[in-house]
Amino acid sequence: MDAEVVLQEEDMEGSWTLLSWLASFVMVFGGALPYVPQYQEIQKSSNTEGFSTRVCLVLLIANILRIFFWIGKQFELTLLLQSVVMILTMFAMLHLCCTVQNANRVSTKQHRLSDLNLHYFWKWSAFEDYLLFCFGFTVVCAVITLLLLDSVVFVETLGSLAVMFEAMLGVPQLLQNFHNRSTKGMRSPPPDLRPPCYGKVCECERRRRERVTL
Repeated sequence: MDAEVVLQEEDMEGSWTLLSWLASFVMVFGGALPYVPQYQEIQKSSNTEGFSTRVCLVLLIANILRIFFWIGKQFELTLLLQSVVMILTMFAMLHLCCTVQNANRVSTKQHRLSDLNLHYFWKWSAFEDYLLFCFGFTVVCAVITLLLLDSVVFVETLGSLAVMFEAMLGVPQLLQNFHNRSTKGMRSPPPDLRPPCYGKVCECERRRRERVTL
């Protein structure tokens, strides 16, 4: 009888372990999946007007800040990997947008980061400029974090800023749609890939892990 109980407990533990791995996989890649249909839509139409690249700006800043927040106050490694995947996804989106825009550009005039023109901020012609900006932002964050790492207020501020930027995710796309007077070119992901569903999965898994820890 005791052996059967032990076997049942082992089976249950194995099931929870498998579920935990699956949930971790969803948490890492789930946030990036909704951008796959948008990527395919831009590739197919060779038109970027329906997608706001400032969405990439918001998510890049949010996830870079979250990585530095992790350095100051370590949380689940899964969420750290989620930020890395999201950053790579946003770079892929920016690279595609730059490629398409350069192929469609009639004028030979290019806008570069070195021009220091605020009117064309985040509207640069070369993908390298986006990389350079993010590198510079990361270096600045790294220096400040290194100096203030022992400050609890600073670390918590990093976390709050990361959450605040992530909460602003829909604003750039909303402004883009308003400017275009249309949602043409903006691809809607399947319902099971939309952020609310993905967030529910992550929240359920986080709460389950908290109960296990307690």
